[in-house]
Amino acid sequence: MEADFQFGDVEELFRSAPTLKDEFVIRENLEKFIHRNCELGRRLVCITSGGTSAPLERNCVRFLHNFSSGNRGAVSTEYFLQAGYAVIFLYKRNSSQPYCRRIVECFKPDHSSSVQDRIELMECAVQSYHESVVQGKLLEVSYETIFQYLQLLRLIARNMNCLEKNAMFYLAAAVADFYVPWEAMDEHKIQSREGPLTIQLALVPKMIKVLRKQWAPSAFCVSFKLETDSTILMKKAKEALHKYNVHAVVANELTTRNEKVIVVTNEGEKTIEKDLDVEMPLVQFLKERHREFIECK
Repeated sequence: MEADFQFGDVEELFRSAPTLKDEFVIRENLEKFIHRNCELGRRLVCITSGGTSAPLERNCVRFLHNFSSGNRGAVSTEYFLQAGYAVIFLYKRNSSQPYCRRIVECFKPDHSSSVQDRIELMECAVQSYHESVVQGKLLEVSYETIFQYLQLLRLIARNMNCLEKNAMFYLAAAVADFYVPWEAMDEHKIQSREGPLTIQLALVPKMIKVLRKQWAPSAFCVSFKLETDSTILMKKAKEALHKYNVHAVVANELTTRNEKVIVVTNEGEKTIEKDLDVEMPLVQFLKERHREFIECK
């Protein structure tokens, strides 16, 4: 009964959501990108990145927003590209972008490197990004609201389903737990003169379960679990592993998320600590788990 109720909530959310802008163009770009990389024998990963906004009005002025800079998704994209994957980067507009951190670092005070060294680093970052796009290894798709994110994830997953085990989902986006259903929203800006505001929030259906069961059931799926309380982190990560039937859960605590993560799988737990950054060894670990998954009959 729980599964039926979950899927019913999902369909209701999509039924009432505003139409996805430029859906035909996005679908066409996805189909071309996936077909080309499939022909070239590349594995493909969809990386979700950044937070999601839950609007409070249809002509939105106010919204609920999940904290996320998108840095993990952006940096992981770089390492997946280096590892030979093609990447669909589903990101929150104005969040961190692949290779941009290298450019930003060039502007930080650092007396150990010359201006020429910094220029060369910037040129290398721009060239790496340009080559990834031109060679058809990176496709970027942006979203703003929770409605757009979920519609795009469904569209991408259904198109990636043809890749079966060669597809991976790396769900690093911070997805809202609550939202205001579209049909319940005011059309225009909520007026403060009307007095204190009471809002009834609905739970966002857990799309990972639907992705695993319906949209791309053969794909390798990695979810993320962030907590501020270290005493419940591993319990919640293990629960997510079994509840959503994913292949790995990356558990990270808010205050130490840039130094270490713990990857939880059915085989056990693997602590991954920062080298240059934590994303490099994390991607390498998941690449090997994905290879084993593909080779397992």
